[in-house]
Amino acid sequence: MLTRILRWREAVCVALLVAAQHVLASEKPDFLTANIDSSVQPGDDFFQYSNGTWLKRNPIPRSESGWGVSELVRDQLYVTLRAIHERAAAAQAPVGSDEQKIGDFWRTAIDVDKARKLGIAPLRRELARIDAAKTLPQVLDAAFVMQTLGTDPFFAVSVDQDRKESNVISIYAWQGGLGLPERDFYFNDEKNIRQIRAAYVKHLARMLRLLGRSAADAEPAAAAVMRFETAMAKASRKLEDVRDPLNNYHRVAPADFTRVHMPSVNWTERLAAWNLSPEYVVVGQPEYFSALDRILRQTAVAVLKDYLRLHLVSAYAEFLSPAIDAANFDFFKRVLSGQKKQKPRWKRLIDTEAGFGSVPEGIGMIVARRFVAENFPERAKRRYADMTGAFIDAYGERIRKLSWMTEATKARALEKLAAVTAKVGYPDRWRDHSALVIGRASHCENMMNIERWSFRTAIARFGKPVDRTEWRMTPQTYNAYYNWSNNEIVLPAAVFAIPGVADEDIDDAVAYAYAGASTIGHEITHGFDDQGRKFDANGNLADWWTAEDAAAFEQRAAVVVKQFDAYEPLPGFHINGKASLGENIADLGGLVIALDAFKKTEQYKNNVMVAGQTPLQRFFLGYSLSWMDQMREELLRSRLLSDFHAPAKWRVLGPVSNVAEFYEAFGVTSAQRMWKEERERAAVW
Repeated sequence: MLTRILRWREAVCVALLVAAQHVLASEKPDFLTANIDSSVQPGDDFFQYSNGTWLKRNPIPRSESGWGVSELVRDQLYVTLRAIHERAAAAQAPVGSDEQKIGDFWRTAIDVDKARKLGIAPLRRELARIDAAKTLPQVLDAAFVMQTLGTDPFFAVSVDQDRKESNVISIYAWQGGLGLPERDFYFNDEKNIRQIRAAYVKHLARMLRLLGRSAADAEPAAAAVMRFETAMAKASRKLEDVRDPLNNYHRVAPADFTRVHMPSVNWTERLAAWNLSPEYVVVGQPEYFSALDRILRQTAVAVLKDYLRLHLVSAYAEFLSPAIDAANFDFFKRVLSGQKKQKPRWKRLIDTEAGFGSVPEGIGMIVARRFVAENFPERAKRRYADMTGAFIDAYGERIRKLSWMTEATKARALEKLAAVTAKVGYPDRWRDHSALVIGRASHCENMMNIERWSFRTAIARFGKPVDRTEWRMTPQTYNAYYNWSNNEIVLPAAVFAIPGVADEDIDDAVAYAYAGASTIGHEITHGFDDQGRKFDANGNLADWWTAEDAAAFEQRAAVVVKQFDAYEPLPGFHINGKASLGENIADLGGLVIALDAFKKTEQYKNNVMVAGQTPLQRFFLGYSLSWMDQMREELLRSRLLSDFHAPAKWRVLGPVSNVAEFYEAFGVTSAQRMWKEERERAAVW
């Protein structure tokens, strides 16, 4: 009874403190306080409490499928990057110079009239190759050419570091080629997903009509392509099953790849045509290729040709005529994501070129050199490099204190942690883009040139020493990544930005949570999540765990899976705990190591209040700010079926509900919805 009374008194005190915060904040609100929705208790829904006022005041614009902190950062970046492009377009730069390439790319991209006049013409040569195919081998000829254009029909071929020998470049073959975002879109029987499938077939027919087919011919042709893709989807592994790096790694000699799995493709000859002669191909899903070969042989050539036409035009639709662009938007953005209207053309150009999505690296890195020179001062680079070092130290301390891990495995974990390379802000060495040709023929032609350049650049890596200085994101990208093979975290300059707030005005409590927990700590933890833990300090897929420790890790990971499986963001749509496990472990790990590192700062040790908030409160509010986001129902539904990440709200609620300091900071009690008994809280690292 005494314990309950003390808990009640503590909760009342914290509630009074929270109320006092709002009074103080009303006198001088800061960027965190302004977002708080005081009608919600922190322990009931911390995401809504910390972000609710902003979300209420900022409905999703019609040109967006989601709206939050990342879009605000991108809006700032749009202005900066547009100025770089416009200056280059106004300059009379010599042919082949960076300024010429940036300027001509901009000119052609925003020229709607030219795109309208050209129509489908930029793809005419590629479409003619498909038209000329009479046999399956000729269809495959066209498909392999399309691989060089970034379209990945039937499957994906890539050139990358070998997962088991990180100093070697290997050839990878992976399942792929689906038009819908993920295999389960073809089979899920929920009403909205059935409607998406029906809309997809109509979209395919519409695109065929835009390519010149009659309505009478286009509709049955679209249905046939859908049947073909459904067969490929049935042969594909599920989202959660492609995450295991060991089970998706199979070395197969090219001749055996043909003999055992794909008799329709002479892999030795196909790779030789690209000047590749590997001893083996790393095949991700051998059974997929065996099934695909059978499906290809059983499918009419006319259907395969329509499939190729549709995938080619889909890949380049946004860069073609307004009619094709609009049709592509109508399905992929309106139906799948709920977006009501397109962004302005100039913003979409920057999205595709500057690295806000899955895009070719080429022109974006040329722009990046100007971006970082003007927008990422040395003091900011130094601040986040130092913070990264503090996080690595904090993680090491956590590993040493783990009660569930043996000393032998701890030693290997610490060895790997010490070997982590941190790339902060921008590359130390810029790639040579002199061979990349950008002209004024058309926006589509420039995009095809970038894809061809990217493919040639990737192929040229084979047989050469691994270049560990490379970046796979542009510095102006609001994102970050961990690379298994290099055992590195890559933190682009833009990812540290808080919209409307200068870096020097961001106190440590917020910085350690916003950029620290959700990005720096998150990416470090990816080296030790359920996938990353299977790679050693040198980036090789190797088992450095004792059986006892591996079992203990899996036991803790299962708690995370169970926690996220229980979340139901939409009726009938739960988060896939297995598919999102790596991200959820990284979120939780990033949060706790950031908290450990923050506790060593002067702000925490001196209990420095800001805007009436304690250091701990401000830390958790800063973490929630990093995921401040809302999305349309259509996009949320699509993401729940196809994304390895949990939706933003649950990336806050899930991790913080496992951390004791959150309960302390906001006086969370067992009467509140986010309360978890200590024995139920997930703790991995």
